[in-house]
Amino acid sequence: MLKLSSCNLTDQIQALAQCRCPISPRPFSFCQRSPIFVSCSPSRKLNLRPVQAVLSSQQQVGTEVVESRSGSLADQLRLGSLTEDGLGYKEKFIIRCYEVGINKTATIEAIANFLQEIVSNHAQSVGFSTGGFVTTPTMRKLHLIWVTARMHIEIYKYPAWSDVVEIETWSQSEGRIGTRRDWILKDFATGEVIGRATGKWVMMNQDTRRLQKVSDDVREEHLVFCPREPKLAFPEPNNKSLKKIAKLEDPSQYSRLKLTPRRADLDMNHHVNYVTYIGWVLESMPQEIIDTYELQTITLDYRRECLQDDVVDSLTSPEPMEGTETVSELNGTNGSAATREDEQDCPKFLHLMRLSSDGQEINRGRTEWRKKPAR
Repeated sequence: MLKLSSCNLTDQIQALAQCRCPISPRPFSFCQRSPIFVSCSPSRKLNLRPVQAVLSSQQQVGTEVVESRSGSLADQLRLGSLTEDGLGYKEKFIIRCYEVGINKTATIEAIANFLQEIVSNHAQSVGFSTGGFVTTPTMRKLHLIWVTARMHIEIYKYPAWSDVVEIETWSQSEGRIGTRRDWILKDFATGEVIGRATGKWVMMNQDTRRLQKVSDDVREEHLVFCPREPKLAFPEPNNKSLKKIAKLEDPSQYSRLKLTPRRADLDMNHHVNYVTYIGWVLESMPQEIIDTYELQTITLDYRRECLQDDVVDSLTSPEPMEGTETVSELNGTNGSAATREDEQDCPKFLHLMRLSSDGQEINRGRTEWRKKPAR
C-alpha cells in the first residue's frame, strides 16, 4: 500500500501510474487533512484483466474496475497514449532529480531525451519494432534504419524538478528520402506551452551505411499513422526552424578539442546518439555565457555519422551580424555579447563539430541564448 504524504500533481500522477488508472488526476482533490492511500490489487499473472484500482481515505471512497489496454506491462504503466484521432501521441514526463542541471531546471539534454523517448513509445503503440527506432516491418526486412538529419528545439520555459511536462508528437512525410516529426511541450499543471520542436530523419541501410530513398512500401506503412493534412509545430512563415545554418570557418573563438564518445553515447543503431551532440556543443561555449544565460533555441544539422572510435573537435564562435563578415569578442566581465546593442540580451552562436583526424564535418549548429530568469 502506498501512502501519499503530499498533495502535489507529481504524487498524483505517480500513484495513478502504479495503478494504471487512465483517469486524469485533475478531477481528484488530494489535498485533504487525512492521509490518502492508494492500493493496486495485483493480478497473479501479468496478462490477467481487469486491473482494480482502489482509492481510500481511512475508509474506501471509491472503487473502479478498469479494463487495461492490451500490450506489454510497459504499455500499461507509461503515462502516454494515442491522441483521439489515432494520428498522434501524448505522454507525461515527471522531471527527476538527475535530469536537473546547475540552473535547478531540466537540462536541454534531458528534454531532448524526452523527445526521443516519446517517439519510440509512439512507434511501439502502433505496432512498430521494439528492436529499432521506429522501424516498420519492411524496414526490418531490408535492414533499413532512420537517422537524424536535423533537429530544432525551442524552450520558452524550463521545467523544474518534480514538474510534469506533457508532450504531444506526430509524424509526417518529408519528400522522397525522409520523414519529419513535430512536438509540442506543455506544463501539465497549467496547460502553458513551454517548448516546441521539429526534426527530420532520412533512411539509411544498416549494412552499407548509405542513405536510401523511402520506398513506397515503407511510406504506406508509415503514412497510415500520420495526419492527412500538413500539421506543423512551427506554422509561422520564416520561423527559426527554417533558417539555414552557415558553416563556421576557422579559426573559431572557442573550442573543445579531442572529445571521445563514451560507450554510453552509442545507441542501438551503433553510432553516437543525436542527444550527445547537444552536450558537445555546450562543451565549447564560453563559461561567461553558461553562467549568465540559458539556452533558448538550438538547431543542429547532422552531416555524417560519428562512431565509437572517432575523435571530435567542438568549435564555437559568435554568429556574425547579417551583412558583415567579422564577429566581435565577448565582454569578459559580464558574459554578454559586446556587439550589437539590440542582441546583448540574446547572443547567438555558430557551432561546428568535426573529426580531429582530418577535419571532416560531422555536424553544424546554431544556438540562441537569453538572460537567466531570477529564481
